Amino acid sequence: MNNILSKHWWVIALRGLFAILFGVLAFMLPGVTLRVLVLFFGAFALVDGIWAVVHGISQKWLSLFLEGLIGIAVGVFTFFWPGIAALVLLYIIAAWAVITGVLEIGTAIRLRKAIKGEWLMALSGIISIIFGGFVVVYPRSGALAIIMIIGIYAIVFGILFMILAFRFRRHTNQIAA
Repeated sequence: MNNILSKHWWVIALRGLFAILFGVLAFMLPGVTLRVLVLFFGAFALVDGIWAVVHGISQKWLSLFLEGLIGIAVGVFTFFWPGIAALVLLYIIAAWAVITGVLEIGTAIRLRKAIKGEWLMALSGIISIIFGGFVVVYPRSGALAIIMIIGIYAIVFGILFMILAFRFRRHTNQIAA
């Protein structure tokens, strides 16, 4: 398992980079319509979900596989119904974040036996759960505030995954040495 994760550290880095790019777009384009935000979010959830399914299957990790299926479902849903009401979208995002957070914590628990630094995935899971809870508690916040929160969440999530990826890369270098 260590060898597979270490060899494919760059895929984790791409997942983190995609999250960071999504977050930056949310900050750079705060006035975009909800439809465009829905499409950005849908693309993020879909790509992230595909990554998680592929790695969940290759690692035989049910939690990562389920995380991916949920991400794919949320991504596809947003593309088929882009005119979804803002409140419904926020609840879908909140549910996705909470479920993803729980599954990331489960994956981190499994990783603790394999690598050091698994706390980064657990921390990203905790941040996902907190983000989802915040969206549920404050759904009527201004659209701009929600876009900024989504941007912050995506950037923090992406940074944590980038750090995790480079830890895997370092592990690869140690194996090679």
